[in-house]
This record gives sequence, structure tokens and C-alpha cells, in this order.
Amino acid sequence: MEQRLSVVTLGVGDLSRARQFYENGLGWQRANAHEEVVFYDLNGFVLALYPRASLAADAKIDPDGSGFSGITLAFNARSREEVDVVLKEAEAAGAEVVKTAEEVFWGGYSGYFADPDGHLWEVAHNPFWTIDADGRVVLGE
Repeated sequence: MEQRLSVVTLGVGDLSRARQFYENGLGWQRANAHEEVVFYDLNGFVLALYPRASLAADAKIDPDGSGFSGITLAFNARSREEVDVVLKEAEAAGAEVVKTAEEVFWGGYSGYFADPDGHLWEVAHNPFWTIDADGRVVLGE
């Protein structure tokens, strides 16, 4: 298997509400016109929103799992100040800030928000990485 990840699909309770949050709240632009699924192009990577029950049925698992799933999504910011701005934007869009930004043990600065379906997003500034003009992370040594 090649070392890459193509799509992360979030199972959502209400597709319309999720679209409102990501598009009207965070300002993202949808990349497709299908009614049953939403795709966002993230610099060649795709974030998809799909009804949780349908996603669970597709995987043939119970849709009623709850609690921490062991996965977080992350947005890497170009500065500490941008971390604070993004957390405020997410909160204004309807997210719950679950951890205000703070200096962290590995030398960066980060906080977390939960989207309306409870999916955790870390917003972090990593001083050891660079974000290029296209928003791609360039890993340091």
C-alpha cells in the first residue's frame, strides 16, 4: 500500500447542519453537487461529510458508537495568533472549544474544538513545520 491518505469521511447526524457549519461558519467551499454526500477539496486531500447511519451501514457496523473515537483532525496554523483566530471563528460558527489554546509539551501551541457532531479538531502552530503557500505542511527534520 502506498503511504498516503486520500479521504477522511465524517459521519454526521444532520448533513444540512454539518454543511452550514463548514460552509457558512468556517467559509469552506463545497467541491461537488451530490445531495447525499459533501466533499471539500483540501489541497488534493478530501474531507467528506456523509450521514452517520449511512456510513455505518456501508461499513456494516452499529451507528450508535459514542465517546472519544481515538481520532482527531488537525488544522496547522502559520502562527500562534492564527490558532487563536481559528478557534474563535470555529466557536462563532457553532463549534464548542473543548480546550483553549496553550503552549504544549512538544514546543508548539494548540487548542481543540468539537464540530456540531462532536468531531474533534486540533488547531495547532508547530514551530518545527512550515506551511507552504498552498497550505501544505512541510515536515521539519
